[in-house]
Amino acid sequence: MSRLSRRILLGGLAAAPLARPGLIRAQSSSKPVKIGLLSDMSGPYRDVGGIGNHVATELAIADFGGSVLGRPIEIMQADDQNKPDVSTSIARQWIDDTGVDVLADGAASSSGLAIQQVCREKKKIYLITGPATSDMTGKQCSAYGVHFSYDTYALAHGTGNALTKAGGDTWFFITADYAFGYALERDTMDAVKAAGGKVLGAIRAPLGTADFSSYLVQAQASGAKVIGLANAGTDTQNCVKQAAEFGLTKGGAKLATLLMQISDVNAMGQKAAEGLNYTDSFYWDMTEKTRIWSKRWSDRMGGMVPGVLHAGSYCATTHWLKAVQAAGSTDADAVVAKMKATRVNDFYNDNVEIRQDGRVMHTMYLWQVKPVSEAKSKYDFCNKAATIAPADAWRPMADGGCPLIKA
Repeated sequence: MSRLSRRILLGGLAAAPLARPGLIRAQSSSKPVKIGLLSDMSGPYRDVGGIGNHVATELAIADFGGSVLGRPIEIMQADDQNKPDVSTSIARQWIDDTGVDVLADGAASSSGLAIQQVCREKKKIYLITGPATSDMTGKQCSAYGVHFSYDTYALAHGTGNALTKAGGDTWFFITADYAFGYALERDTMDAVKAAGGKVLGAIRAPLGTADFSSYLVQAQASGAKVIGLANAGTDTQNCVKQAAEFGLTKGGAKLATLLMQISDVNAMGQKAAEGLNYTDSFYWDMTEKTRIWSKRWSDRMGGMVPGVLHAGSYCATTHWLKAVQAAGSTDADAVVAKMKATRVNDFYNDNVEIRQDGRVMHTMYLWQVKPVSEAKSKYDFCNKAATIAPADAWRPMADGGCPLIKA
């Protein structure tokens, strides 16, 4: 855990509204507009989300001017511990007792699905940035859920298609044993089979597994050309490091990191991650705009660089605030209608559609970790291998099973 995260937790802020010095608030006696972030503050996803999502949300509020409809804007943040019961309890308490206007983040998919259910019941908008399961806009979709950043379908089809078509036509999966892992495994299996590949087997590992040796042995014994890692965060990091120690790839197998982010590359080390492919909608060094925003975020985060969930938190907050301003209200029905009727534009999105099922149609990219010898700076980790157009990246709306969509 970083010193910054530890200080926040020790301050008792992980289970209560997060009040940070320097939060920009307009001078107003009006009731504040409240944004509630349910995040992983101490678990395997703390670096890809956590306090970094709070900082990204602060930047969005600052760029919007610090207020909306003449009201100051406050951020609340709590540690949902990646547990559905904890997420549900906090979400209900914030909506019923604290008057939160919108919920965001969610961390693990199991927690996010629980938050989605509460928001459906309470008619509150949920800005989905942490959870990856494509069920968020599929069979578990909600009229109030808007899914930013990525999902398991796009991740699976970006990386799965590329590796299968490159000759990796037999797969074995090491899968995180909860909703996100199941969805990523399912969507990747579909992509592999559609590209002409074959799945030889799969094994599930509990969230937060430290020792992957037994799972890696079974994967190696399968004889698969590709070992698909349907996990994320420190689980992915540990799995990749231990696979290198086992010499798994020296036998000819390839590792497919189906959800990897720049914080994972940094934690594993560029040398250990060299050659790995992953799919994402954001990279800090994409354009001049992304470099400028990333430096602003980095200056508040002790020199780290942001990942897709941090960029997605900024994107989601900004788009929601624009919709509130346009609707002249924080009423969820009015605001979500404006959100879906308005294209998403910010420092890394250009005229992006939001579908009726809540899917934000980002352009996706296939990235490959470059050799250390090619790096020009500390965080110069990746080369862009492919650009994936929205129509090719995301599951067709008619195929998702979202009950909001008429056949």
